[in-house]
Amino acid sequence: MIGRSIFSLLAALLLWPAAAPDARAARDELVIGMTQFPATFSPIIESMLAKSYVLAMTRRPLVTYDQSWELACMLCTELPTVENGLARRETLADGGAGMALTYTIQPGATWGDGTPVTTRDVLFGWEVGRHPLTGVANRDFYERITAIDVHDDKRFTVHVDKLFYDYPDRGSIPLLPAHLERDAFADPREYRHRTLYDADPTNPGLYYGPYRITEVVSGSHVVLEPNPTWWGDAPHFKRIVVRVIENTAALEANLLSGGIDYVAGELGFSIDQALSFERRHGDRFNILYKPGLIYEHIDLNLDNPMLEDRRVRRALLYALDRESLVAQLFGGKQPVAHSNVNPLDWVYSDEVPTYAYDPAKAAALLDEAGWTEMRDGIRHNAAGERLTLRLMTTAGNKVRELVEQVLQSQWKKVGVEITIKNEPARVFFGQTVTRREFPALAMYAWLSSPESVPRSTLHSAMIPTEENNWSGQNNPGFVNAEMDALIEKTEVELDREVRRGYWRRMQQIYAEELPVLPLYFRADPYILPPWLTGIEPTGHQVTTTLWVERWGARE
Repeated sequence: MIGRSIFSLLAALLLWPAAAPDARAARDELVIGMTQFPATFSPIIESMLAKSYVLAMTRRPLVTYDQSWELACMLCTELPTVENGLARRETLADGGAGMALTYTIQPGATWGDGTPVTTRDVLFGWEVGRHPLTGVANRDFYERITAIDVHDDKRFTVHVDKLFYDYPDRGSIPLLPAHLERDAFADPREYRHRTLYDADPTNPGLYYGPYRITEVVSGSHVVLEPNPTWWGDAPHFKRIVVRVIENTAALEANLLSGGIDYVAGELGFSIDQALSFERRHGDRFNILYKPGLIYEHIDLNLDNPMLEDRRVRRALLYALDRESLVAQLFGGKQPVAHSNVNPLDWVYSDEVPTYAYDPAKAAALLDEAGWTEMRDGIRHNAAGERLTLRLMTTAGNKVRELVEQVLQSQWKKVGVEITIKNEPARVFFGQTVTRREFPALAMYAWLSSPESVPRSTLHSAMIPTEENNWSGQNNPGFVNAEMDALIEKTEVELDREVRRGYWRRMQQIYAEELPVLPLYFRADPYILPPWLTGIEPTGHQVTTTLWVERWGARE
């Protein structure tokens, strides 16, 4: 095993040469290292941080949360608000309340092939997103839009069916290039397999941000170069390479050798690796730790008969010493999570059930659930079934593999057998999680925006199925009528204090029912060369790359 590891590291170093001296001296090329390769480059199919990281350099949303956690325009010219008259309440046909939101697209916005970005691309993006067979990650967002009025090529009004508290963002439809993607959408069920974002990802007409993708080598790297039709401030770097090294030890080796310049905070080192790296090499790099709205968790497949029983789910959490885990692995920089809401978010509540390490209570709950007979250290039920669960995560992620070993050991102490089967991130996220093909436990992270209502992840209508072409992100298959109702009410409640109460109850249900085992809230470490400037982490789901044109090189 040691010999193989050394060989892998050497191979990784040899396969990727450092930039030529002239290019490196000029600081006009940036090589970024990260640990996952995108499963798709489609802006609307599947949710994966690696994809978002790359695409943020090539596109701009109409509206986004900025570094101050406030909604702001990017592709639009002015944020629609009630005060400026661009947002207005309207009465729906059924007597309910909706909203009309008017946006104007940046006048200079142009796809990379010279075709102007227009309302036609807005309409096409809506058409694709709301089709029941497309298989988008969050189809509910599109279905809430009842109509779009086109005023001209750049100005349009979106009508939504509810009075959402975050209404300026509700018309922020991901645009798709109608002049290129229309043919791929001829058969909506096959669109995810025919989209040019995967069939022809270097087509310049797919992008309208400061950069466009010019080279893709699957599993290896993505090259981006400035988009000549970009309307905003000119980016500094003439070439950005996003290089994927799934093994984090090899990632560090490449950083030290000069094969890469910068490790992406969003998908790079874990806290423990960063702390160790800082002790050894902190004089050569700037290291920034950014806590944020990201939490590591384990999805439970609730279709698994062993996990249907809430007592088993609670026993699994009582059996884990999460406090010791975060102290030993992360130096206490990543706190234990008791629900899906981070204390950094104003909607956080501490009035939720908590599960301190208590193996005796875990054993008692498993006994109550019928797993009473112990054979060879593993529990069995009256039918002779063995309490065995498969745990899956992203292969090559050192910290997750360490966490898996800790969980496996602690669960074995209470008679639960854990088998481990990890997969490359592009397979794990591209199919296993998306299609709910993990038989028991799937460990990964969710990253959210501030006060992000968990419709896509917890509403029963958002369970991915073959019938809806794997749309939605309720991967555990959680069904709870009270949660559904609270999600519906929270989305349309404008009074913050009333919403706070709804959020409190949602977190309580989450902690009581445990469709997911919360592990810890993450902090992202950014490992920066001293000469790299302009990178400003947000602490929420929007990646730093959305402001890549602000990046530069210090002389």
